[in-house]
Amino acid sequence: MNIRNTFFKYRSFTPIPLALLIIFFASPNHSFLSWGIALLFLGESIRIWAVRYAGGATRTTKVGAPFLCTSGPYSRVRNPLYIGNMILYTAFVFIAGNENLWVMVSVTWLFFIVQYSLIVSLEEESLYKLFGKEYIKYKQNVPSLLPRVRPWKTEKPISPKPIFDTLKTEKRTLQNIVFVLLLVFIRNQI
Repeated sequence: MNIRNTFFKYRSFTPIPLALLIIFFASPNHSFLSWGIALLFLGESIRIWAVRYAGGATRTTKVGAPFLCTSGPYSRVRNPLYIGNMILYTAFVFIAGNENLWVMVSVTWLFFIVQYSLIVSLEEESLYKLFGKEYIKYKQNVPSLLPRVRPWKTEKPISPKPIFDTLKTEKRTLQNIVFVLLLVFIRNQI
């Protein structure tokens, strides 16, 4: 079995050990708490914006897509959900506090860089097979992780889904955010 498929299929669960590590090493050093809260809102806002355009297709365990999403945040960067996730976990590190904060931030980013480089390579192969030249053109014009300043003008713009439908789709992520924050709070009280 291809390790990339495993990472893709279980991408919602693979960060659990990282979250436990962040919680275990949490310390009530809140000099970065305000930064953490700001990053938390930024990361989840990026996720919500991305899900409004891609919809529930982002929740599948099988690689592929029913359509090539090139609107909204996808007109600036090909992987906005992954950027949102990295920002969210960086926020957890800042909110949790840590005596070795920058080591924990580095571990967090290293984890996601490894995981997402594997997943993105698999997704790109699949998208090329599904959409061919259309995907190549998109890939040539929209970067993978560092957003464009101006959005790429897509030939097939997609309208965003209603915010309440998006929040239903994003419900599990929002529950996990609250759960991790609760565990960090409990850990910092001990």
